Amino acid sequence: MSLVSQSNNPEVTDQQTSDFCKKENAINTIHEYRTHNCSQLRKNHVGELARISGWIHNKRDHGGVLFIDLRDHYGITQVVIYPNRAFQKKIAHLAKETVIRFDGLVALRSTENINPKIPTGEVEVVADSFIVLGESETTPFSIFPEDPLPEEMRLEYRFLDLRRSEIHKNIVMRSKVIAHIRKLLTEMGFNEYQTPILTSSSPEGARDYLVPSRLHPGQFYALPQAPQVFKQLLMVAGFDRYFQIAPCFRDEDARADRSPGEFYQLDMEMSFVTQEDVFKIVEQVLGDVFTTFSDWKCDEIPFRKIPYREAMVKYGTDKPDLRINIEIQDVSEYFLDSGFKIFSDTVKDGGVVRAIPLKGGGAQPRAFFDRMVQFAQSLGSQGLAYLVWNDDGIKGPIAKFLAPEKIEQLSSDLEVKSGDVVFFVCNEEKTANKLAGEIRLKLGKELDLVEKNAYRFCWITDYPMYEYNEESRKIEFSHNPFSMPQGGLEALNTMDPLRIKAFQYDIVCNGIELSSGAIRNHRPQIMYRAFEIAGYTKDQVDKRFGALIKAFRYGAPPHGGIAPGIDRMIMLLTDEPNIREVIAFPMNQKAQDQMMNAPANVNENQLKELNIKPVQY
Repeated sequence: MSLVSQSNNPEVTDQQTSDFCKKENAINTIHEYRTHNCSQLRKNHVGELARISGWIHNKRDHGGVLFIDLRDHYGITQVVIYPNRAFQKKIAHLAKETVIRFDGLVALRSTENINPKIPTGEVEVVADSFIVLGESETTPFSIFPEDPLPEEMRLEYRFLDLRRSEIHKNIVMRSKVIAHIRKLLTEMGFNEYQTPILTSSSPEGARDYLVPSRLHPGQFYALPQAPQVFKQLLMVAGFDRYFQIAPCFRDEDARADRSPGEFYQLDMEMSFVTQEDVFKIVEQVLGDVFTTFSDWKCDEIPFRKIPYREAMVKYGTDKPDLRINIEIQDVSEYFLDSGFKIFSDTVKDGGVVRAIPLKGGGAQPRAFFDRMVQFAQSLGSQGLAYLVWNDDGIKGPIAKFLAPEKIEQLSSDLEVKSGDVVFFVCNEEKTANKLAGEIRLKLGKELDLVEKNAYRFCWITDYPMYEYNEESRKIEFSHNPFSMPQGGLEALNTMDPLRIKAFQYDIVCNGIELSSGAIRNHRPQIMYRAFEIAGYTKDQVDKRFGALIKAFRYGAPPHGGIAPGIDRMIMLLTDEPNIREVIAFPMNQKAQDQMMNAPANVNENQLKELNIKPVQY
């Protein structure tokens, strides 16, 4: 049955239907499923025969005329089926999400039916024939409209959830970002190499995922927590610039910005580089990616560099969100001899006082201050002191404990004026930093002080090489044991270990750590000494890190690298608060794949083959 006798669309002219008849004779010569995707048809295609395939996204019946929104990976095209088509009722009864192919003539939509929200909004396909390619049952939830759903259901039916526009767009964005990164790095002289997935268990870091060996009963491989050792060995082998979109596996608990089980990182390593060389490369890549894939404001390169100790004082964290224009300050000296005994005694015992100044905060109602005190207490603080600067004086619970001259000097140093408020926390340094940092973030969110539509990057540098563990009463590595200490062997031999800094660095964006990196310790004698300070013998280093230390004995170049997390980058680019929104098939918070039912029990024959017998401790 031809379109000539059946169409009553006023936009289809006699000439167009005549053209269609000519083209209809060649219909068997065109592609079996489509001549165009569902985002391609435009006004210049009017009068042409089109074959399109996709999912029934939505159906509407307007006065007996059936409209189908047909969706594929690329977009949506409207298909119209007039009542004089014999198949109209059959299509009307098909479930949404059925996969279907339509043949028909491209026609202009009437003016009142134009949809400016989609690229194909000026045209429609007047259906002349159809074939059902994949019939759908009623879906357990709506693909359109995209109503909120429990995460458990979304993950169980992830193949359906991925059809919804926002998450589909996120996964496409992920693919494009990775392709763009590969292009950038290749143009910058990097080569992509693949490192092993089955490797040895790591004695440091997070818990490993272990894989039993069939050929070697009782022995195990481990999935790599990162390609760290392998990428350093590539540098020793003479490959100058390496990168990989690397899968990493860590048996860690889930967080909003951390996926349990597995994640992907842009793993990079370079020979004959300084710390600044690494910074320049990473800034070029991240700057390009974030300006290409987002229209938000982005810091120009070079990014700001903040030493670790400065970050801990000013922001209370080594992952500062620089979109919040609040800087914490150390004001311990003002309370050392004050009448506020709780603070003065803590400072005398080695503690600190941190001030969090809030411009214009003095105008807030009493309820706001009560909420802030309660928040501080929820973090483990005994309370939260504050001073409010007003035209008629300085008020607050601790005002009476400070001499006028100290308050005047405090006002000058904190650069506060009438209408401002300053919050104070007092504790041992590590705890005070954390409390002040959390209060700073709370103020930013509570008062809507977080800069909108902006990416604010920074490098955190000069991490301490070691820290003192109060529980074990031992000196331990604070960050990365394979980093080069600043000052090299001389620093290790002559300095207080707790004052030694390392060539370690983090790249942070909007309060999210994208990656840690370091200039590596590539000299055996420096590595042995660095581990000796942390309580390791030479034999222990040889046993635990044998391949690396052996390789360094045969001429290793200075090298360094970094590995920004792909998942977190996409989170930022899509403005998603949860990492599972940018991973095609994520696990839930309990590290379970609800769709594939993993982890799961295996049969006895599989265990027997692997010489494994389950035992619960």
